[in-house]
Amino acid sequence: MIPKTFFLIALAVLFCASAEAKIAGDYLESRSADVYTGQCFANGEVGLTGDQAILAWHIRSGSWDGVKLDGFSVVAAVKANATLGDPYADPYPAKSVLIVDNRADARERGALAAFARHMGGKLLANVVNVIDAPIDMQVAQEHHGGALVRAGDFVTLQTRSINENDHLCGNESTFYPPLTEVSHAMAAVATTDSYSGKGLGATWTLHDKRSAFVGSF
Repeated sequence: MIPKTFFLIALAVLFCASAEAKIAGDYLESRSADVYTGQCFANGEVGLTGDQAILAWHIRSGSWDGVKLDGFSVVAAVKANATLGDPYADPYPAKSVLIVDNRADARERGALAAFARHMGGKLLANVVNVIDAPIDMQVAQEHHGGALVRAGDFVTLQTRSINENDHLCGNESTFYPPLTEVSHAMAAVATTDSYSGKGLGATWTLHDKRSAFVGSF
């Protein structure tokens, strides 16, 4: 006979998992390699670039670790050891810097950081610094693919939708999937992708790459 305690623990685990799952919002990502591209272009970037990334979440509603996070944002800048998504190379351990919404109190900042680490998984396993900064994240509902995130003076990421002028070889597809779990995402052009903080041993400013995803979680 299975002890009653077992059922109580199982119920508690299910309740926590359900509570964590009830969180939703907007997601924005860019990396230093094209994600919407043809095989020949992708092969030309593998091993040379694609080891840098920016990930951003804006929580519209929900809680994490029992802390309500409606309206807050968190951003991660990442420097990996290889092209992210390359099946023949190991990008880990990657280094990351987290930027959490400076409007949050200490408990909320902790929950935001925990949420980002959970969503990023192995990619955000080695956080070298956590920074508080003002974060402005906007996703244009009327223009698919249009989004903007600014995190203090550290991160700027602006995107637009892909158009006919972005089909350079005619065989483009979404070559890489998003780096984190999403409920929906579409590839986009990063008109500006910039990280100027410390901790990663690298800074970057890129323009007009088909390297972004705009989505939701």
